[in-house]
Amino acid sequence: MNINFLALLLAALSTLVVGFIWYNPKVFGNIWMREAGLKEEDMKGANMIKIFGLSIVYAFLISFVLQMVVIHQFGALGMVGGDPTKALPSYSAFMADYGTAYRTFKHGALHGFMTGLFMILPTIGINALYERRSFKYVMISGGYWIVSFMIMGGIICMMQ
Repeated sequence: MNINFLALLLAALSTLVVGFIWYNPKVFGNIWMREAGLKEEDMKGANMIKIFGLSIVYAFLISFVLQMVVIHQFGALGMVGGDPTKALPSYSAFMADYGTAYRTFKHGALHGFMTGLFMILPTIGINALYERRSFKYVMISGGYWIVSFMIMGGIICMMQ
């Protein structure tokens, strides 16, 4: 099983597209700024090249892990120690039968949704408790990542 770096890059870039829409002032941007305790003046003068660049790098790292969640065949690869050339013949037979099973955008989006809802949202929620952030903040930030994980998972899973 080869890693599709193009899929991982497209998945990472999709988080910027979602963010441009999600955090637009006409969508959740103004509410998020208020709940995060930011003002428009705080946003000015930021090094946007650094912010967007590191956002892509971080999202690319996330996509490496997310592919293990949305592509079930990675589980079979893990069971043989990661090297299919050293696997028993049953591995090749399994991959011949199921090597492309459940490799659709819809299936990847489902697993991306579940990962966002059951892993990322609680993580943001715990941090928000200690940072004294509001429930609205948790829902806006968590919702962004749930939608992003759905799209990322869909892209990664469908690009065989």
